[in-house]
Amino acid sequence: GAVRDRLLGLPVYDYDHVVVGATPQDLIDLGYTQVGKDFPVFLHPQSKEEYALARTERKAGKGYTGFAVHAASTVTLEEDLERRDLTINAIAESEDGQLIDPFNGQDDLFNKKLRNVSDAFCEDPLRAIRLGRFLSYKHISDFSITPQLKAIVKKILESGELNYLSGDRVFAEIDKAMQNHFPEKFFNFVVENKLDKPWLKDINSLD
Repeated sequence: GAVRDRLLGLPVYDYDHVVVGATPQDLIDLGYTQVGKDFPVFLHPQSKEEYALARTERKAGKGYTGFAVHAASTVTLEEDLERRDLTINAIAESEDGQLIDPFNGQDDLFNKKLRNVSDAFCEDPLRAIRLGRFLSYKHISDFSITPQLKAIVKKILESGELNYLSGDRVFAEIDKAMQNHFPEKFFNFVVENKLDKPWLKDINSLD
């Protein structure tokens, strides 16, 4: 997100760092503090910014949390980026300023396209709702969704996996959309793609 926003000319406040070629013990030895049990995420000893070990995921259950995570020093940056949702969110930047963009996210930014990185997008049902939230952002509100991604959203709907999401996670997406410039685009997307059930069944399209 930080690289995406910088390329869009927006101010960047939060940075997510990916560490490649290291183990959890390597970071602990350097004074980092591990947070959480399911993901290899660490806090920098001074800045307290988050540093995550490069990881891959595979579907192992229902809903947002139904994933088995594999983090190892052998996981590459490209493998880590491949698990991201959209190509515009799968751009990394090295410490020396070099952009790593294996899925052509910069082209999609230029062409105003929302495109999934891979078919793994459908493994996380929350991503369907989050896609609508992206449309509520001022600088992304006029982006178009590729036909392939629309088909994946439909697949998520038909899978019934939306029923396994937690209310807290869905509300968090709604709350973020409400704080953006065009929250109506979020709600319209949800209704038009029939993502309103079970969490938003009482809403209607907004003009």
